[in-house]
Amino acid sequence: MVSDVSGGSDDFRSGFVCLVGRPNTGKSTLTNALVGAKVAITSSRPQTTRHTIRGIIHRDDAQIILVDTPGLHRPRTLLGQRLNDLVRDTYTEVDAVGICIPADEKIGPGDRWIHEQIGAVAPKTTLFGIVTKIDKVSKNAVAEQLLAVSQLLGPEREVIPVSATSGENLDRVVALLRSLMPPGPAFYPDGELTDEPENVLMAELIREAALEGVRDELPHSLAVVIEEVNDSKTRRGEPVLTIFANLYVERSSQKAIIIGKGGARLREVGIKARAQLERIFGTKVFLDLHVKIAKDWQRDPKQLGKLGF
Repeated sequence: MVSDVSGGSDDFRSGFVCLVGRPNTGKSTLTNALVGAKVAITSSRPQTTRHTIRGIIHRDDAQIILVDTPGLHRPRTLLGQRLNDLVRDTYTEVDAVGICIPADEKIGPGDRWIHEQIGAVAPKTTLFGIVTKIDKVSKNAVAEQLLAVSQLLGPEREVIPVSATSGENLDRVVALLRSLMPPGPAFYPDGELTDEPENVLMAELIREAALEGVRDELPHSLAVVIEEVNDSKTRRGEPVLTIFANLYVERSSQKAIIIGKGGARLREVGIKARAQLERIFGTKVFLDLHVKIAKDWQRDPKQLGKLGF
């Protein structure tokens, strides 16, 4: 059913919510929209999220912590298996799980598989549905997708249509989330938007910039490691954050894609990432980026550990 809940009660509520779904169903974009700031990376390429990023929604009567996970999928590598394990562990540790299904794609075997996985791993966790990207289709198509998602999850589950881009129904999503949280105190200080370590957030933003406009296979093969971060000042005395980062790929052909002709593409990556970092950290940023090859790192346990997985 489509939810129309409201906060209502005066008691303060707090808890954790996990947004799940196939890769590229709008989970990260929705997280950012609900939090009101960029805390999760987005990309036109699937499977870009690598870490559970907690975005914090602050309201006068609630604090809701969003856990944005990698898209659950049938794994083909050790990395894929570890990402799936991360998602499944999260299911049992949150107060509610929301399945994100886009309005512009029919429900498929992947959506049904995820639903089955949640039921098998965390049958007692509250489940609800979110139909994302409703700005991309007609109202009739949205209504058809709402019915289809309701049939998949069961008539007792709440289902809300939402557009993270236009903001439509974001308030209804927050109201639903609040209603699903138990009474309790705030976990984080007012104004804090994420508990993601700064180095991880830096790496994710650089990775997002590097993924724009590249071939389909590259997202799975690209990892970013922050080697060093220094606070210093420019010659004019302005504060500047200097970030040294390595971008790891698996093959020399992928290295060439990232660097581009004459280093043009890597410079563009630096420009895009720096703009995002300066907006978030509120200071000038200098990026020192290097591309390195870690052959078949997705299948190598030692290299996975070195790269933070």
